[in-house]
Amino acid sequence: MISAFIIFCPRPAERPRACLAYYCASDPPVRVPSRMKPRDIALAVSTSIVWGLAFIAMKFGLESFSAPQLTALRFIIAALLVPFCPRPKIGWLVLIMIGLSLFTGQFLLIFFAMQIGMPPGLASVTQQTQAFFTIALSAAFLHDRPTRRQILSITIAFAGLGLVTTSAGNEVPGVALGLAIAAALSWAIGNVLVKRIGPAPMLPLMAWLSLVPPVPGLFISALLPGPSLVEALLHASWQSLVALLYLAFIATIAAYASWGSLLARYPAASVAPFSLLAPCAGISTSVLIFGEHFGPARLAGIVLILIGLALLVLPARWLDRLPFALDRTGSAR
Repeated sequence: MISAFIIFCPRPAERPRACLAYYCASDPPVRVPSRMKPRDIALAVSTSIVWGLAFIAMKFGLESFSAPQLTALRFIIAALLVPFCPRPKIGWLVLIMIGLSLFTGQFLLIFFAMQIGMPPGLASVTQQTQAFFTIALSAAFLHDRPTRRQILSITIAFAGLGLVTTSAGNEVPGVALGLAIAAALSWAIGNVLVKRIGPAPMLPLMAWLSLVPPVPGLFISALLPGPSLVEALLHASWQSLVALLYLAFIATIAAYASWGSLLARYPAASVAPFSLLAPCAGISTSVLIFGEHFGPARLAGIVLILIGLALLVLPARWLDRLPFALDRTGSAR
């Protein structure tokens, strides 16, 4: 199934600068490093926090809307940008396949997971495993050979994921955890497809991809029991409506546009480390608002996942003083 998705996308001559999986790829293109301006640092920090807080908004949104309804509404609003954005130079079939994996599959699955008991803080961490799935899929289908540093980061992160899985117990349903991991895998498939299409401006791509999720979202919603979309909107709480607007306008339109502009102006190695703030924001806010509890084993697993993610995205020069001291090619020194 995954290979069928990926084979339709021609491989580009070079990797896109604004690709969602850019910082997960091996052998990134050489770019001249530039020091980030204070205002851009603030933009990177705020964007990552916005994405972390999005998991809190999802929890509130799902109080009034079903998972497919929230998916459809989020991207119906995001698709309002389409008349103002030129269509990316990719075929409709490829656009639909990317939209189904990067947006539809990812958010339908994580919304269903949270609807049946996945805590928002833990969800913000499990979603970050998409970076490791992206490396594995790139190696399998794009022949991007992972470096030793990437292999080490994957090993550490999946050891942490194993701890989270075994420590979930009765607090987190196994199905919810499985759906969350499947959402991360869907995100990774979308990342690989985006890599294959070549350079594309992030905001127009995001806007046009937003046309895809409402169709399956509305279809699945019609098949499930419960109030219709119109009824859900009429009876939604103000918290759910605010959460919906946050997810659509801030976490989707504004955040993707901001992140894309940063990747277009700075090396990915300078921008990517800020993504570590997203799960940190998700965890801390969920603890404060919902009283989410982390047992010792689950907390250890989360720490291992974050260590693996840090090892993956932090620049090599930041890690030179650590015992494993990997060089920029990923080889041990």
